[in-house]
Amino acid sequence: MSRSPAPPKSGASRRRFLQRASAAAGSGALGFPVVARAQGPIAMRLQTRWSPDDPFHDEARAIARRVSDMAGGDLRIQVLPADGAVPDASLLDAVAKGAVDGAHGVLNSHYARHPAFGLWGHGPAFGMDANLLLAWHRHGGGAELLKKVYAAIGIVDVVSLLYGPMPTQPLGWFRKRIASVGDLKGLKVRAVGMAAELYEALGAKVEPLGRAAIVPALGEGRIDGAVAGNPTSARAIGLPAAAGVCMLQGYHQSAEHFEMLFNKAKFHALPPKLRAILENAVEAQSAAFSWKSADQHSRDYVALRKEGIRAYRTSDPLLRRQLAAYEAVAGKHRSNPLFQEVERSQRAFAERAVRWAIDTQVDPYMAHRYFFMGSAASRKR
Repeated sequence: MSRSPAPPKSGASRRRFLQRASAAAGSGALGFPVVARAQGPIAMRLQTRWSPDDPFHDEARAIARRVSDMAGGDLRIQVLPADGAVPDASLLDAVAKGAVDGAHGVLNSHYARHPAFGLWGHGPAFGMDANLLLAWHRHGGGAELLKKVYAAIGIVDVVSLLYGPMPTQPLGWFRKRIASVGDLKGLKVRAVGMAAELYEALGAKVEPLGRAAIVPALGEGRIDGAVAGNPTSARAIGLPAAAGVCMLQGYHQSAEHFEMLFNKAKFHALPPKLRAILENAVEAQSAAFSWKSADQHSRDYVALRKEGIRAYRTSDPLLRRQLAAYEAVAGKHRSNPLFQEVERSQRAFAERAVRWAIDTQVDPYMAHRYFFMGSAASRKR
């Protein structure tokens, strides 16, 4: 490799050297590297599984903004709503084939294609909350197992990035209080994926409606209740007015995350810097979503109570029956070796991680009761 001449040390000679260097810069005559000018930003199209006014759709748009900001506009993601480019039912295959570059949703959407997908969002997760479940995915082998599950259904040309641990979903929204398992028998309840199987195991009649169909079905009396999201999402679709009773807490969907899914060829064709920005933007949004959820969900929960929504904690006997229902449902799927492998991995991680969490984290209820319901609250008043 030829060396570039060193610039002279005298002032006059240095000026002549810089003038020659400036004139020759376009040709690279001095051996300096010629940097190609960018041909414009790289564009990606991503379709979500949510309607444009759904708060979950905003999650994908938040990541797109974060990526654009971090990349200085060199990578731009166009975010389309459900059915915006391809039918929602074919979105996974569309990403794998490159018809769209990415998708935003949840893994349980693929449950009909392999029951192991349900273990990333439905069921009791062996006591893990969503953050611990995400820890298992990132550090306990879950990410590699997810690749195996995708491969088992013939999807290998995708890159999956999980983020955004979600709080436990309510048992459901109903017209009346659900005090016992007997109250569920014969009720028509909207549920999907593994949660639908868990409700069936408890005696309910399941209607697997899409999110947009929940409120009309309740209003017309076609269903008696629905499993659906959090206070913010519920208010966004008008669910409280249609139901009136929220049964808090349930093991049917105690821990779930979002998935950002990309076409593998498109993802790996990105320059390394932009790939790193995309991955880090998703990870940063995971934290942002957790913080925002704690603020927004608590505000909407307080608002719901003020608006007259009756909220009851699901009874311990009913929660225990949900655990037994999970065992019955999972027992049917354990003949599938991959389902069994994922479940064993989760169980091993949960045994130590949940024990650690129980033993080390102080009881929040005691502090809350002291400051807001006990003598400290009286003194403040």
